[in-house]
Amino acid sequence: MIAKRWTGGVVGGVVLAGVLAGVAGCSTPPSPRAAPGPAFGPRVGSAQQGAEPDATPGTGAWPDRNSPAPQAPPDEKCPEGGVRLVETGGDAAMGLRVEGFRLVNCGTEPYALEGYPEVSLRDGRNDPLEVAVEHGAAGITTGVPDIDAAPQRVTLAPGQAASWSVVWRNLVTDTTVAATTVPVLEIAPRPGAPRLWLRLARPFDLGNTGKLGIGPWTAATR
Repeated sequence: MIAKRWTGGVVGGVVLAGVLAGVAGCSTPPSPRAAPGPAFGPRVGSAQQGAEPDATPGTGAWPDRNSPAPQAPPDEKCPEGGVRLVETGGDAAMGLRVEGFRLVNCGTEPYALEGYPEVSLRDGRNDPLEVAVEHGAAGITTGVPDIDAAPQRVTLAPGQAASWSVVWRNLVTDTTVAATTVPVLEIAPRPGAPRLWLRLARPFDLGNTGKLGIGPWTAATR
């Protein structure tokens, strides 16, 4: 009789322990899943909704500024106008920024340039930004020969490139005015030419200066 009671007690204890474990498991929520981390790196050479249909994408590579102009992949077609826009890098010091670009003749005919590119700046939705684009570095800085050089005529044989640069200050002088960042650059290399756009590897951080200086076309050196 005693053995029967002890056995029954053991069985009952095992059942009860199992029930309590089940209850405890139901009352404890599962550990939350970790949120995905941020994705780094700019989008290169890709359009978003809202891009103008006649805009031709360039490339967004950012090589060392002293290296040769980046080469497009073998299967990438030359844009409609016969030239391709590429970013070559730049310098930044004490809030002053200088960024360089090249226009590569990827076509089969000579391509003539004169003066300055026609520049338009766009936000992340490809909408125009209200920024004053001026020829030269006046009012921004001094001593930037590439940007203050006199305009000249440059003719590119197939495979050759022309350089041009931009300069601005990352400066906030009025906290009530939102700072401007420019992720997309759009240009017409010469009047009437198909426009090219480039999603920048290093967006222009203009602060609230609302001003960008550009230099003229110059023959690129390799």
